[in-house]
Amino acid sequence: WWFIWGIMLFWIFATPYDIPGQRNKNESPLYILKKQLASNQITTEEYQEKKRMIEEDLKK
Repeated sequence: WWFIWGIMLFWIFATPYDIPGQRNKNESPLYILKKQLASNQITTEEYQEKKRMIEEDLKK
């Protein structure tokens, strides 16, 4: 039984917290929007419109 508990504890502490592909919960909506613009997922016009909407929402 001690062996199983040892493996479980090792698994908990050895598992990396920044798993590649995992969404980072600290990314702000504006940061995500900038990444979409940089990767050409959205146009400049879409970026400006969505940025304005986000900024208005943050003011509330």
